[in-house]
Amino acid sequence: MSVSISPISESIGVDVRGMTSDDFTREQTADHCRQLLAAHGVIVYREAHISDADLVSFSRMLGDVVIAPAGAHPDFPEISPVTMDPSKSALAGLRRSTIFWHTDGLIDAVPQKATLLTAREVADDGGDTEFANTYAAYQALPAEKKAELDGYRVVHSVAASQLLLEPDPTPEQLVKWHRAPSREHPLVWTHADGRKSLLIGATAGEIVGMDRAAGRAILDMILDWSTQPRFVLHHTWTVGDLVVWDNTGMLHRAIPYEPTSRRLMHRTTLVGEEAIA
Repeated sequence: MSVSISPISESIGVDVRGMTSDDFTREQTADHCRQLLAAHGVIVYREAHISDADLVSFSRMLGDVVIAPAGAHPDFPEISPVTMDPSKSALAGLRRSTIFWHTDGLIDAVPQKATLLTAREVADDGGDTEFANTYAAYQALPAEKKAELDGYRVVHSVAASQLLLEPDPTPEQLVKWHRAPSREHPLVWTHADGRKSLLIGATAGEIVGMDRAAGRAILDMILDWSTQPRFVLHHTWTVGDLVVWDNTGMLHRAIPYEPTSRRLMHRTTLVGEEAIA
């Protein structure tokens, strides 16, 4: 079967059809994946049906792979099952917050490089995934707005994301959330290659040195700007799809689905390689 490659939109995403699991064992596929990620931010390998062993092998070709700290696949510690079913993952209860736009690892000094996610079972209703390209969103800003945002620094925390789910938390919840470290980052990340992306989303709680309400208004405005349809890819999953995205410049979120859904994804994550300057 021949392989076809077509951009999904001008701002984000490329569609690749005709790949099989064996194709992902080849170094040339990994090299091509890097090129597509740099150009498009998100790659959708339609119905590739990659095996767990090949998913791990392919991930290792792309970089160092995060070993899941909890709830890992019993045979592959690099794979995290993503599900709301507690019988399939110890982290099922934490998946609720993934319905909000976020970038993985922003409370770390070095955010994760990229994520690979493949569909083993899909939801009957909901469960799609959306991605937003913050490289493109920043580039499209007026020059005066870019100059303004370049001067801001933002505090990222677990508490900020959990407050979206629990806006009236108990003292016990607050103590638990604040056990996790917070991290201060520039709002605009200038990468080593000169490109700029926006560090926003669910973990972004406040702008340093600014009244909390005023800072919140700016963060909400920039998030709304960055998640306009022209910067967003909406992916409806089919069993066997593999999606790879550049975590350093893409926001993502899951469309809500029922906790009883059979939806099951297998995910690997690449260790970050570029500290935020």
